[in-house]
Amino acid sequence: MPHVYTELKRVAAGYLRRERPGHTLQATALVHEAYLKLAGQQDPRWENRSHFFRMAAQVMRRILTDHARHHRAQRRGAGKPNLNIDLVAVIGDEPSGQIDDLDEALTRLAAFAPRQAQVVEMRFFGGMTEEEIAGIMRLSSRTIKRDWIIARAWLYGELAS
Repeated sequence: MPHVYTELKRVAAGYLRRERPGHTLQATALVHEAYLKLAGQQDPRWENRSHFFRMAAQVMRRILTDHARHHRAQRRGAGKPNLNIDLVAVIGDEPSGQIDDLDEALTRLAAFAPRQAQVVEMRFFGGMTEEEIAGIMRLSSRTIKRDWIIARAWLYGELAS
């Protein structure tokens, strides 16, 4: 478990480096929350270490997405009375919105290219290498690399628009 914990913490720290400055979620808290969700599953059937990290990446993605949505809702005054639009200055999205946008784009990608969406999830959220992903998915490293390039280009187009 100490080796897994260290690796999960490294991956979590990588995610949080991409977040807005002053992000309230710490790498340790992200790992602990992900672990609680993973440990709380009934009869988890992890095939191997890589499969566990793939599942951990999915859980961390959901936690970060939920956190970003909550942050944006708070910024927009969740639970407070609506203000007159003329009184409110328009403020651009912070990086916390980017994780939410990425999650939505990944969901759209998964609708027509589920394998590419899985590759992005494992690579971006799981911190896995192409070789590790290839081993999990039982595909060649070249196929994974190609999927990563195509998915990344598609996501860039989606997020830029």
